[in-house]
Amino acid sequence: MNAKPETLAAPLDVERIRADFPLLSRTVHGKPLIYFDNANTGQKPLAVIEAVDRHYREHNANVSRAVHLLGEEATAAYEGARDAIARFINAPSRDEVIMTSGTTQSINLVAYSYLMPRLKAGDTILTTVMEHHANIVPWQLVAERTGATVKAAPIDENGELIVEAFVEMLTPDVKLACVTHVSNALGTVNPIREIARECRKRGIPLLVDGSQAAPHRAIDVQALGCDFYAITGHKMLAPTGTGALWAKREHLMAMPPFFGGGEMIREVRFEGTVFADPPHRFEAGTPNIAGFAGVSAAIGYLEGIGFERIKAYEQELLAYATDAMDAIPGLRIFGRAKEKEPVISFLIEGAHANDMATLLDLQGVAVRSGHHCAHPLMQFFGVPATLRASLAFYNTKAEVDAFVEAIARVRKLLL
Repeated sequence: MNAKPETLAAPLDVERIRADFPLLSRTVHGKPLIYFDNANTGQKPLAVIEAVDRHYREHNANVSRAVHLLGEEATAAYEGARDAIARFINAPSRDEVIMTSGTTQSINLVAYSYLMPRLKAGDTILTTVMEHHANIVPWQLVAERTGATVKAAPIDENGELIVEAFVEMLTPDVKLACVTHVSNALGTVNPIREIARECRKRGIPLLVDGSQAAPHRAIDVQALGCDFYAITGHKMLAPTGTGALWAKREHLMAMPPFFGGGEMIREVRFEGTVFADPPHRFEAGTPNIAGFAGVSAAIGYLEGIGFERIKAYEQELLAYATDAMDAIPGLRIFGRAKEKEPVISFLIEGAHANDMATLLDLQGVAVRSGHHCAHPLMQFFGVPATLRASLAFYNTKAEVDAFVEAIARVRKLLL
């Protein structure tokens, strides 16, 4: 997964990298685009765009349903993506990787197939205050059906999980713990290995939402020690509608199917159906084949750069942007975790987040405004919404400078 050692020593050639991303060269409202909404979705390099295009031009057919050449090629591309994902997250086996539409589907699969059959009244699902709604709402739905309860571990004013409180809440009634690896709203990196170690001591399975981690850091599910890990393709340069769930094999073997349909069976009779082994047991219907061809290309692109280089550059960019924004009068940054990825949530005193985002867009700057699918987190900080600038390795310090200047102009208009 990592780039070669001689590659790691070289700094990123960001201008060359930017040339790989066609959308970064466009203008919006007559201004050069500054795309700072990468936590929402990442832009796509030519390698990914061409992989999807090539699939439809040369290999389009359904998977696992034909012996003709196109069918074999489509199946090879789809299963090749499984191999790429398994390598990307260092899964012990490719058969532990379930292809999904993204983290939301992955978490719902665990909620309904793994957890709900095991839940009863009085049981608890433990999550945290900083979670995305996709790591809250599915647990609430299965809890309502079974009489279980969802509880959230607290965070501090820096946006860091209070690990001691989380561990104290790992009581015998907890049947699953669910934690984000990286907060989508704050960029906070949670200590997954420590959390997983405490969960294992108590025999409590741990699910990790890795949607925001995968674009920024090397993932090793074996080293992390969790039971389930979910990723989303479109956050990490791949097409929308792609993602994966990794789960320990013993869990997959004990899980009944969540979706029913074609290609997840061995034999169907009206007297009863025999299901396929994992992972195909959980992959009913025609998948996003072209999208997963793009996933392979996206993983290859990230691996070609190397996460050591990506991380070093993004941390430099985060520090530069944070310092520049701290110098803006009336600007408040939410989330000052000691370890965080390049995500900065902020507000300007006296200005509404949506108004700011609208006016920044007119300056060519794309940032997210709103609750970021994290209502409980906004409630913790006592605000209805924030602006979020989320950076990637193809962003530049010059863009940060232009962004800060745009904030200053917008601030004068609103205040």
